[in-house]
Amino acid sequence: MNRTIFYYDEHAEEYCAVTANADMSYCRDRFMAYLPVGAHILDAGCGSGRDSRVFLEKGFIVTAVDASEKICKEAEKLLGQDVLQCTFQKMSFLNEFDGIWACASLLHVKKDEINLVMKNLRTALKPDGILYASFKYGTKERMVQGRLFNDYDEKSLITLLINNGFMACDVFITEDVRTTRHGEKWVNAIARML
Repeated sequence: MNRTIFYYDEHAEEYCAVTANADMSYCRDRFMAYLPVGAHILDAGCGSGRDSRVFLEKGFIVTAVDASEKICKEAEKLLGQDVLQCTFQKMSFLNEFDGIWACASLLHVKKDEINLVMKNLRTALKPDGILYASFKYGTKERMVQGRLFNDYDEKSLITLLINNGFMACDVFITEDVRTTRHGEKWVNAIARML
């Protein structure tokens, strides 16, 4: 994880510039449909702050978190609010959020640490809270240009959710929205606590 955080610290401006305008409206709309008006959302691994900004514009309360100090600073510029620097492993929220948005972030968690992270996310949610998570489609754990990736498919993602006290409400495949990543697939899940 430290190597992955180091990568994002080293490439923060470039990464945020490339991802800030990626159109995630399809996934965001599906997630927001499960939330009450004015819900409190944890943007877990907020990156550029792109999605937090949309949630704020839609009237939601947003707490944005990222593990990279420099990414947090970039997101703060976009959001005009503080972004908490924290790893998933060290999060200690308790029943605070109606929804957690973990877009392309949990994929950097090692397989042997994912259950701890899922426990922390579950603890952070209010009863009946909603989790959105997305992963690159596949089954491998791999290093790519200094970043750790854990890939999931539908079956392994549903198993991960069930094993950690979530019920999958919606599992769907999308194609990467970045034009430079044409043909790359993602598996997405919207889940509720059991």
